[in-house]
Amino acid sequence: MAMQIAVGDILTLKKQHPCGSKEWEVIYVGQDLRIKCVGCGHQLMIPRTKIEKNIKSITKSS
Repeated sequence: MAMQIAVGDILTLKKQHPCGSKEWEVIYVGQDLRIKCVGCGHQLMIPRTKIEKNIKSITKSS
């Protein structure tokens, strides 16, 4: 079963980005997720299955 991830959510991942941040904002949701680093603004497009394994917590947007 897929996790409930929506645009605007903040994902805290297990591994840290080279800039030092572990938090990523969700920009696009589909088969792939586009996420943006909260620390430096770098964007990535990652398959949903790969990112779900690395999520530590999800902060829902209001």
